[in-house]
Amino acid sequence: MNIPEKLKYSKDHEWIRIENNTAYIGITDFAQGELGDIVYVELESLDEELSEGEVMGSIEAVKTVSDIFMPLSGTVIEINEELESNPETVNSDPYNDGWLAKIKISNLDEIDALLDSNGYKKLIGVES
Repeated sequence: MNIPEKLKYSKDHEWIRIENNTAYIGITDFAQGELGDIVYVELESLDEELSEGEVMGSIEAVKTVSDIFMPLSGTVIEINEELESNPETVNSDPYNDGWLAKIKISNLDEIDALLDSNGYKKLIGVES
């Protein structure tokens, strides 16, 4: 299972790549594996300011639908429009081309509450 060390993680299985005061957000390799074949990604929160923990969209797989939660408070400044026609990219490349949204972080202090790769491995029961 791929859990890159350079990223941060939420307890809701989102990964976060922080670049200054912005962050790319996606779902982890573990999460996409649990969901199965992803058939639709809905992100209608562009230009919205959302608080940490609020729903920013949803992912539909063959057998289930799962909410996507904001791992940090901020404004959604970009969504990955490629996922509209190729949602399966979240399965095949969750940490790169399968990113979901880019946000402008409004509270940098919330970063401290995120998990590092070892903390995320413990959360999902994977040996470090």
